[in-house]
Amino acid sequence: MKSKGPFIPREEHVTVRQAIKRLLERYSLSAREISAVTRIPEKEVLDHLEHIRAASDKDGQHLLLTPAVCRKCGFAFKKRERLTRPGKCPVCRNEHIAEPLYTIR
Repeated sequence: MKSKGPFIPREEHVTVRQAIKRLLERYSLSAREISAVTRIPEKEVLDHLEHIRAASDKDGQHLLLTPAVCRKCGFAFKKRERLTRPGKCPVCRNEHIAEPLYTIR
């Protein structure tokens, strides 16, 4: 009987975009949370999200954006198409804005 060598696990090469996409298929996360999990800068996450949004429409999936909300007056940025967090609330000019959340459905 021939002895087998040690078990070598198969390497799985997952790109950053694939990792982000897998996360968003399971959870609703902000860019900051995605950045913490994937260990890449938040600005880079937003670039990847733009590409994921374009590609996901072709796949039959959609990148859903839960809008940012002003923490002072409650204004929701529903019509905003950009993925970045707004700087100021147009109603009360407060800068305390809750981050938008991203999900893939």
